[in-house]
Amino acid sequence: MVPEQDLEAVLDELRRLRARVPQLTGALAAGVDGLVVAHDTPGVEPEGLAALTAAALGVAVRVADATGNGGFRELLVRGEHGYVATYAAGRTAVLTLLAQDRVNVGRLHLEGRRAGARVGELLDAAEAAAQAARPATRTTPARTRTTRTPRTTAAEAHTATDS
Repeated sequence: MVPEQDLEAVLDELRRLRARVPQLTGALAAGVDGLVVAHDTPGVEPEGLAALTAAALGVAVRVADATGNGGFRELLVRGEHGYVATYAAGRTAVLTLLAQDRVNVGRLHLEGRRAGARVGELLDAAEAAAQAARPATRTTPARTRTTRTPRTTAAEAHTATDS
């Protein structure tokens, strides 16, 4: 679980992003599992958008893999009335932006990529701090050791925010 101060920092980043790009109508940070991390999406139900974002991410990752184009970076959908853009945000999250049809798409990508990287840094740092704070588990002899399946991360889903 992400501490409240880190969630507030992510929400602040979403608000600053919306201030920098006035044509944005919403911004959402979500886990790759489809759960909302933070949102500023007036008029749009964030849980539904997060779930749809996770579904679209799954398809986008598969398309990128199937075509040999590497890990997921971003997805852009243009509708009759505007855009939905999704950007990788660290190892475990994505940033989804909603924009009016008149948005400068180049500016949308520039700001979306920067904000995705920042949100990813915040969430990855919060996750690392949470893991460091967990008590160390005792190791058991090799013959009785069990293996756990790690949580799926955006990195395992071939997402990346590195340029």
